[in-house]
Amino acid sequence: MYRYLAKRLLNYVILLFIAVTLAYFLAGSALEPKSVFDYTNPHLDKASIDAQLASYNLNTDVSVAQRYWIWLKSVVTQWDWGRTPKGDYVNKLLATRIWVSVRLIFIASFVGIIGGVALGAWTAARQYKFSDRTISILCLIVISTPTIVLATVLQIAATRFNQSTGTSFFEFIGETGQIGSYPGAEIVNRLQHLLLPTISLSLSGIATYSRYQRNLMLDTLGADYVRTARAKGLTKGQAMRRHALRTALVPMATYFAFVIANLFTGAAITEQIYAWNGMGSYSVTSIQGQDINGTVAVVAFSAVCTFFGLMLSDVFTVAVDPRVRVS
Repeated sequence: MYRYLAKRLLNYVILLFIAVTLAYFLAGSALEPKSVFDYTNPHLDKASIDAQLASYNLNTDVSVAQRYWIWLKSVVTQWDWGRTPKGDYVNKLLATRIWVSVRLIFIASFVGIIGGVALGAWTAARQYKFSDRTISILCLIVISTPTIVLATVLQIAATRFNQSTGTSFFEFIGETGQIGSYPGAEIVNRLQHLLLPTISLSLSGIATYSRYQRNLMLDTLGADYVRTARAKGLTKGQAMRRHALRTALVPMATYFAFVIANLFTGAAITEQIYAWNGMGSYSVTSIQGQDINGTVAVVAFSAVCTFFGLMLSDVFTVAVDPRVRVS
């Protein structure tokens, strides 16, 4: 098992290096840091700007290959991901924004995965019943609703709830707001601001995962080994948990791995609506700001999330599927 995981890890590291290299050449060729400055301004010291960009290794007059080599040595030897065209350190920006996204995404992804799997397995066991059809319709409505619409509807509902109850139970703009003077007020305030964005992200996850899990469960419920387990005396619930669900989780584990990166960088709309300065919003602003180093850092972070998820998928597959352990 350990040799299998080691080989997979080596493959992922090589793919990570290739992906980041291609991202740098693409960003270095497509983005123009000079466009951030108003070169039509006659009072602008163009020579000073060019010298500043050259010191940041962002001067596009230098070849992309040469800039890439300088950037790569800086990352490998000093773990320095460079600067933005305005001079901000990318390392510092990432250190702040990554943890913002982690606080927002971790709970939402956990709730989405667990809730989606449980809901999908439950509806599969109640195929074509009223509850199954009702949940299927609700899930399809959530899946087909754009993220910006879903988040806006939740904000309107939260505002109406606060107005009707005369409280400020839902606080959803920014990471924190006015903090009370009672013990634990800061934690409560952060949880209030975290609640609605978490619901917004987890709803789409629950709806999507439940549809996949339901279809996989329906395939396994009719399998011969499940019927054999029932014939040997297991109840329907026991046969589902021990055999059908365990088999259906193997392909789901692979699917979870590929959505991890999207949970961080794909939450740009949600973060902007709720004014969270995380990796999702940074992925947009770095491209808009012609930030080569920031864009490459976002791609690298996204790739690391994906490969980390793939490693977890491999570990989970080994734990769930005995055929992989034997091979």
